[in-house]
Amino acid sequence: MSSTVTSTARPATLDDVPGVARVLSRSLHDDPLFRWLFPDDEQRMARVRRFFALTTGFGYVPAGDTRVTELAEGPGSAPVTRAAALWAQPTSNPEGPMLSVRTWPHWGPLIGRARLAAFVRIFAEWKMSSPQEPHLYLAALGVDPSFVGTGLAGGLITSGLDRADSEGLPVFTQTLNDKSIGFYEHFGFRCVHQVPHDGVGTSYFLLRPSS
Repeated sequence: MSSTVTSTARPATLDDVPGVARVLSRSLHDDPLFRWLFPDDEQRMARVRRFFALTTGFGYVPAGDTRVTELAEGPGSAPVTRAAALWAQPTSNPEGPMLSVRTWPHWGPLIGRARLAAFVRIFAEWKMSSPQEPHLYLAALGVDPSFVGTGLAGGLITSGLDRADSEGLPVFTQTLNDKSIGFYEHFGFRCVHQVPHDGVGTSYFLLRPSS
């Protein structure tokens, strides 16, 4: 599908967690982070879906500002989540409950001991590279591969940027996929910092200044 579609993003609820996890896993399972984190090609999609179910269910839906875009297959069909964005407002910390003691029994078996410490180190480097000033944080953005090029990603990120502009906030995100940098630059982001990770890749930190 390549034509532009008209859609509206809405706030996600806990009922949306499975749909958000599904669309983000379909969109991001080939990201360098997840290729390193889950090297088994046959298991990666399912593990990334579980990763985002934990991320959204514990953190970004109840404590963040997750947005979803739904589209129906056709007339009379139920709408299905086709795109999702995980946002954090400057007054919230979705990753606090996501990394609480009660979640560790889920993260350990999913990621495995061999990579868990390295993943926590990468996560800490992301936190240290984030702006000290209040900002809107985009943790993840994904579109169902069947709807790439239809404007869903642009609609989701624009709605977040509009909220940031209304509050005079900069917007921060990071990626290990250098191919996505151009997409963010189109929306006014610029790469402000890079951090290499042995055996994983390079994190690119992107900032869109407040307007």
